Amino acid sequence: MAAGSIAPEGYLPRVVDEQVERYLSIFGAIEIAGTKWCGKTWCALRHGASVSYVDDDIDLARADPSLMTLGEAPHVIDEWQLVPRIWDAVRRSVDKGRRVRGSWILTGSSTPLSRGRGAGDAPSHSGAGRIGRIRMHPMSLVESGDSTGAISLAGLFRGEFEPCAVPSDTRELVELACRGGWPEAVGMDVSSAQTLAREYLRLFFTESAPASGRDGETTSRLVASLARNLGQATTYKTIVRDMYGDEEDPRSLISEETVASYLALLKASYLVEEVPGWVPQARSRKRLATKPKRYLADPSLAAAQLGMGPEALLRDWQTFGLIFEGMCMRDLMVYARALSDVGFEPVRYYRDDAGLEVDAVVELADGRWAAFEFKASEDGVDAGLASLARMRRKLCENPRARVREPEFMAVLVGVSRYAREASPGTYVIPIRCLGA
Repeated sequence: MAAGSIAPEGYLPRVVDEQVERYLSIFGAIEIAGTKWCGKTWCALRHGASVSYVDDDIDLARADPSLMTLGEAPHVIDEWQLVPRIWDAVRRSVDKGRRVRGSWILTGSSTPLSRGRGAGDAPSHSGAGRIGRIRMHPMSLVESGDSTGAISLAGLFRGEFEPCAVPSDTRELVELACRGGWPEAVGMDVSSAQTLAREYLRLFFTESAPASGRDGETTSRLVASLARNLGQATTYKTIVRDMYGDEEDPRSLISEETVASYLALLKASYLVEEVPGWVPQARSRKRLATKPKRYLADPSLAAAQLGMGPEALLRDWQTFGLIFEGMCMRDLMVYARALSDVGFEPVRYYRDDAGLEVDAVVELADGRWAAFEFKASEDGVDAGLASLARMRRKLCENPRARVREPEFMAVLVGVSRYAREASPGTYVIPIRCLGA
């Protein structure tokens, strides 16, 4: 354990920093959860005064979880999920101190699952009202310094927009997707950064998956299917056929129920991001019935799993389009979660019975909303604008639907030099000028 200032040298500010400070003033403890290597520990240390590293004292933590809570506040408890009973120790400590605020910061790369652990190991209480939860993602382009941030998502909801010029280099954009949003990769050449992404996947398949009672090879096949169907609402049947397509009856090798359990692990480990469907009526059953679209946590993971570097993606623009969509979704998730009044699910997607699909919808808790289409280059902008216009007409010009007008609509584009207003309330915004 260490006391005093523990802010890491060279820390790159993150979008969640403001949320961390706000939550520390509200809750007795907070948890920063997200993908491995995305910067959770450094973020926690930036806001903490002392720290316990559970993996360094795991036997002691198992014997007496309350020891991990000792230290100057805010006290960081890194990788708490290795000993899930630490959660209960923190929650009890919060209960004992009336009106205690900002005393503990927990970090974790997975949600504890029951399989492979004794029933007594899981936290016995959710921590509701005591422990505030903050989701962290790999770095967005604005955090890594690769977006100017001239156009703010929060500003767009306030009606603020100014046209601007943007760096536009096709190769650089592709390399940014392959490099990914890993803090360790910032400043690396793309080849080294891709090695980092491949190592992330290798360790997950050979260590994390087996530690959770899953087979590494099966996990790898599943992630490969998700990578080739990035951003699709893929059925379990399609995933099974992807995994074992050469077999006469692939479902004899793995059941859809088993696929669901593996997907649960990937989601609990924050390796896979599920984006639910959206309809304007918050109470509509369709919100629950629409199949989620799935993305890997970072575009570099999709490129690594597919075995594709910048040269291959430059020759296969269709595949890069899918990876670019993953980059847009990562960044939009980061920026949307920073909105103070965002809804429970910060980003959704729209698809109706007629097949009209729009890539992303950000909805605020007060009912205001905005829609986005993702296009890798200017060639697709007109089609994106047409989809957004069709969505607006379908939802807002039908008097029976009673849907409020969107605050704005936008095409997020990759290779483009200018952010501009295409029509009143509808914008073309290069991803390299978007920020929180």
